[in-house]
Amino acid sequence: MPIVTIQTAREGPAAEMPAAPPHTASDEAAEAIMNSHVRRNRPTPAFLAMFAFACVAAPAQDAVREEALQAPGGLPVKVRMEGPYTADVALQIVCYFRHKPAGDVTKGAAVELDRHLGGVVAALRDRGEFAGEALETILIVPPKDAIKARSLLLIGLGDEGSLSLERMEQVGKVALREAVRLRADRVAFAPLIRDQGDSRIATGAVAQAVARGAFLAYDTEKRLQAQGLAAPWTLEGWEVEAGPAYFDETVVGLRKAVEEAGSAIAARGDKPYRQGR
Repeated sequence: MPIVTIQTAREGPAAEMPAAPPHTASDEAAEAIMNSHVRRNRPTPAFLAMFAFACVAAPAQDAVREEALQAPGGLPVKVRMEGPYTADVALQIVCYFRHKPAGDVTKGAAVELDRHLGGVVAALRDRGEFAGEALETILIVPPKDAIKARSLLLIGLGDEGSLSLERMEQVGKVALREAVRLRADRVAFAPLIRDQGDSRIATGAVAQAVARGAFLAYDTEKRLQAQGLAAPWTLEGWEVEAGPAYFDETVVGLRKAVEEAGSAIAARGDKPYRQGR
């Protein structure tokens, strides 16, 4: 059988294949039948348009569900369905109850976060160096590639039995003021209350209280700046992390916080802090 040479697109020697035998009458008949079958089953223009739209409109499988809001002062706010170890922000904030000598309850995001950190949180708590007293804070610079956030702030919630909405509003204020101190332009917040086994206060109510505290504290900060009593700084984004089961409830809580904070800020008036000047 004769040999023909075919040059492929890849580098290297040419590939050699046996030459195809010449067409016969039966081959031509078979080819005509095949072409007729292809024409009959060819996709219509309408089908191709629908297929193309489906390919473009289908969301990416790794897309993060989120809901965008705007808080008083033009602060961009988002609720995002993600964990505290994947948020790409300047500052990630999480909360912990007071450490129990018999052992702390942790699951879900709390476990995954500390796993990414190599057990840093558990070590600090077991050694009594971060007990989680009410409004106690400690700042951690995560090891390279441990989590996406550049800094991690832990805020204490105090004894589990003392948890209240008033405490969570205080946590929101502390979180915002720590962001100011650190000059963090984008902040993500996860209370981790459910991940420590506590379900007495609704998730939406917790989100509402924390956000209200943060929004009011941000308004105070911007007023201080406007009156020359604080250095310029702007928070470009406040993100609240929520799991799939609590996402919608958290969004409702954030919307209520926006309304409540807006009313409270309007009632503050414009009287300057410094008098007699």
